[in-house]
Amino acid sequence: MKNSNKILLILAFGMINSLTAQNQIIPLWNKIPDEIHSTDYKEKEIIENGAVQSTSLVTIPTLSVFLPDTQKPNQTAVIIFPGGGYSHLAIEKEGTKVAKWLNTLGIPAFVLKYRLPSDQIMKNKNIGPLQDAQEAMRYVRENAAKWNIDPNKIGTIGFSAGGHLASTLATHYNDKIYATTSTVSARPDFSLLIYPVISMQNEVTHKGSQTNLLGNNPSQQLIDSFSNEQKVTAQTPPTFLVHATDDTAVIPENSINYYLALKKNAVNCELHLYETGGHGFGLGVEKTSKNWTKDCEEWLKSHNY
Repeated sequence: MKNSNKILLILAFGMINSLTAQNQIIPLWNKIPDEIHSTDYKEKEIIENGAVQSTSLVTIPTLSVFLPDTQKPNQTAVIIFPGGGYSHLAIEKEGTKVAKWLNTLGIPAFVLKYRLPSDQIMKNKNIGPLQDAQEAMRYVRENAAKWNIDPNKIGTIGFSAGGHLASTLATHYNDKIYATTSTVSARPDFSLLIYPVISMQNEVTHKGSQTNLLGNNPSQQLIDSFSNEQKVTAQTPPTFLVHATDDTAVIPENSINYYLALKKNAVNCELHLYETGGHGFGLGVEKTSKNWTKDCEEWLKSHNY
């Protein structure tokens, strides 16, 4: 083989290794808590143009690791919770693309493929997604040194129902919902909530998310427990909120009420209510919500993240 061909092979192999390092997929659990095995329940992916756009029927939660080209010591990291009404995960639009955007800011990102609430595969579907969220935060924090991450600068970003999961983690991080020997906190250091479902109250909630998480006829006690605007304390993490005024799927009162609760408890917070954008605009595609990522970047800078 000619030397030039050898060099090309070495370069190609190096590029593959680099890509692999930047896109590790890590199983979240050694043993999934409260798991029920169901042979009829198998993960389903929708693939377009060679990329997984959406996934549902998740049985094995994973963290996909996206590292920026330049690794700085003691840097911020973000765990991403894609939305999808607790029925599927918009894994490309609200996961992979978000990770790549965060990487352009020099921020390592982790896309959580979390289990969706289901009586077929979990003993208590109300807490299944939160179990995954807590464990993801503990895992990244425990392994922070491996990725040059500051364990005190690990936040979350959640979209729509993923925003409900992110705000649930922000307000229920101390809930004892699975057995663990870890002494590491599951509290995020900050939350970025993008057109989030926050409340489970009937007059405010996204009905599909409520039904999928809590069931068809949830008790008022269960509704109150997962209405996160009612669970804010002074220890709730600093929060950046984004919503469009013309969002009719998840009405902006979700973000407004959470913001007011944060303000009441003297938690650092910032709310951006854009005139137009509807629901599910991802990183921003048109109308006044188009540039929310720039506002978010400035907020992160202002807090030294």
